[in-house]
Amino acid sequence: MNDNKHNDNKGGKSLSRRTFLKALGLGTATIAAPTIVGCSRGNGPGAANQEPPVGKMTYRENPKTKEKVSILGYGMMRLPATNGKPFGRDNDTEIDQEMVNKQVDYAIEHGVNYFDTSPAYCKGLSEHATGIALSRHKRDEYFIATKLSNFAPETQTREASIQMFQNSLKELQVDYIDYMLLHSIGGGTGEEAMELFRQRYIYNGILDYLMEQREKGVIRNLGFSYHGEIAVFDHLLANHDKYKWDFVQIELNYLDWKHAKEINEENTNAEYLYAELDKRGIPAVIMEPLLGGRLASLPQPLARKILARDPGRTLASWAFRFAGSFPRVLTVLSGMTYMEHLKENLCTYCPLEELTDEDKEFLYGVAEEIVGYNTIPCNDCKYCMPCPYGIDIPGVLTHYNKCIAEGNLTRDRKDPDYARARRAFLIGYDRSVPRLRQADHCIGCGQCVEHCPQRIQIPKEMERINNYVEALKRGIDQGLES
Repeated sequence: MNDNKHNDNKGGKSLSRRTFLKALGLGTATIAAPTIVGCSRGNGPGAANQEPPVGKMTYRENPKTKEKVSILGYGMMRLPATNGKPFGRDNDTEIDQEMVNKQVDYAIEHGVNYFDTSPAYCKGLSEHATGIALSRHKRDEYFIATKLSNFAPETQTREASIQMFQNSLKELQVDYIDYMLLHSIGGGTGEEAMELFRQRYIYNGILDYLMEQREKGVIRNLGFSYHGEIAVFDHLLANHDKYKWDFVQIELNYLDWKHAKEINEENTNAEYLYAELDKRGIPAVIMEPLLGGRLASLPQPLARKILARDPGRTLASWAFRFAGSFPRVLTVLSGMTYMEHLKENLCTYCPLEELTDEDKEFLYGVAEEIVGYNTIPCNDCKYCMPCPYGIDIPGVLTHYNKCIAEGNLTRDRKDPDYARARRAFLIGYDRSVPRLRQADHCIGCGQCVEHCPQRIQIPKEMERINNYVEALKRGIDQGLES
């Protein structure tokens, strides 16, 4: 139940028919979420010059602390770089600290108080940048969430894990962590996944250590983020009486709600994950509400269907409203690289207009159609990076997914659209990914696979995409079997 239903924002302008028809003509085969800065009817495309309102943020109550947490959480994974791109895409860039400060200031001014980071984000620099930005504000104005990201074997000893935790306090410039997570539980398959969990947190006594820190107040809330093997998730919840989880972070969006296993059989539908938390009264923190941006850039028929339902809203706002419309959700994380991302999301959640049951059923129907497009489930999280051979793995997969959405994959030279689609794919590929970082440089070492939360068989996909690229270059037919 949302305690903020009295916050209403229905007085904005609707999109005119002429503007709406123009919006439907954007691009040749996709309609992406516009770069919105306005808030008419929850950030519709017709309000380009309005700022998000101040004082209208929707909050949810932490049942343990009774603190009010903003329904929009700031994910500090995709910070801006000095070259104007997301940090980490190019090796020679630095985090744009001035811009990070500016965006954090703007977020806090508009009611955002939950900031999520990790020692693993932004090549290990996210906590430092986040600490600089937040330390300029009063400590009671924000909640910090970070993680014990002891993925590498050398960080899984008791001493190294404790050092990682202490370093997080130092980098964030705080003496307590509001929300502390065991990072990405469930990696591996079957018993291997359970054994990896024990190595990271049980055999070394680190989970006991974190629980002790919670008793001392150095950690205010203790939880875990989950990707992968469901047996580990079920085990941790079965032992809720022992661990007393204060919150759990899960992937939830309208595609993964019922179709996560269809996209990747090793994933678990969000409907199940949320229900297990709900029946135990555990707050849910939501990650990937847009699936790495995929739900903000849909094939044109699907985008038209969504825009026609409510011309005053963007594709992204529908996805964010879905994620926030479940009562057990504490906050919804978004990695907002640019100010326009922040403003659009603020418009959606200042205040949140929850979806009706009819709206949800509508999105479930859209999700069923999305599954038919057979995209690769890459969320651009960059956990697979850096590749030891320099391949821009998320860049390659993102370009492939984008071309599926835009209708720029072609299998047959007899296709009347072959020449256009071939040119669009090849030129777009070279523009998106430098040639020395493309799929043809993959040697199949597989080091990336174990780090992928979506369990993508990355070497297999690199080989498949490279075969398709070579076929396009030679002008011969080439299938793209899944």
